[in-house]
Amino acid sequence: MESMTRSPAVAGRFYPGDDKSLRLSIKELCKTAPPTKKKVLAAISPHAGYVYSGSIAGETICQIDVPETVVLLGPNHTGKGEAVGLSTATWEMPMGAVPVDHNFVQDLLNETDYIKKDELAHRYEHSLEVQIPFLQMQQKNLSIVPISISHISYQVLDEIGMALAEVIKRSDKEVLILASSDMTHYEPRAAAEKKDHYVLKKLADMDPRILYRSVTGHRISMCGIMPVTVALIAAIELGATKTELVRYTDSGEITGDTDQVVGYAGVLIS
Repeated sequence: MESMTRSPAVAGRFYPGDDKSLRLSIKELCKTAPPTKKKVLAAISPHAGYVYSGSIAGETICQIDVPETVVLLGPNHTGKGEAVGLSTATWEMPMGAVPVDHNFVQDLLNETDYIKKDELAHRYEHSLEVQIPFLQMQQKNLSIVPISISHISYQVLDEIGMALAEVIKRSDKEVLILASSDMTHYEPRAAAEKKDHYVLKKLADMDPRILYRSVTGHRISMCGIMPVTVALIAAIELGATKTELVRYTDSGEITGDTDQVVGYAGVLIS
């Protein structure tokens, strides 16, 4: 039998592991976010340790009017579990437990056979976990729909995105889709920046198929292209017409090493 709670995998490493320090950290990282909250259909946020990408995650998520239900889409870095794995456990976090929206989950599982219930894909995965404290600070009644996505075909991503949009349309509530992704990995700053702005331009063109082909065809090491593609497909189906780049930076801004950077971007889709 699967455990019905998920323990944090990276608390105390990627972000502070106790409630008080974590709240202080999030408040600090959200300082640059505009005070007026925006309603958006989807967003993209990076998932490195807070010291590296937390300021972009904060600036992005803290300007969103976060509804009670958030669909979290992230890459599967560990290679464990199902290709498209959905966690139904309660996520224990330093700032309190976060439940899954079980009604939404059931509707989604009924809508497509490609999504499978699976805890193993999430057990050691950090990409969704690091987003949750930012969401908790914005929405005290938060519930989540956590989905981990491995490398799969565009056809499958399209079906998942359309299924997600269909369930959101039928739902009687507002839902945010949050895709977790870092950009180019371990390349010199100039090369990473060029590739990442190319990807961000493709994203702004609002053509998910071209976005997917551009990243996979050019072997750009953006780890979250699968979740980002699903988010874009669903958002367009829900009426999205534009993207807004919140900010782009890379790890070199913190480390001083510009020979091997990881790129980070925050994007709103509305």
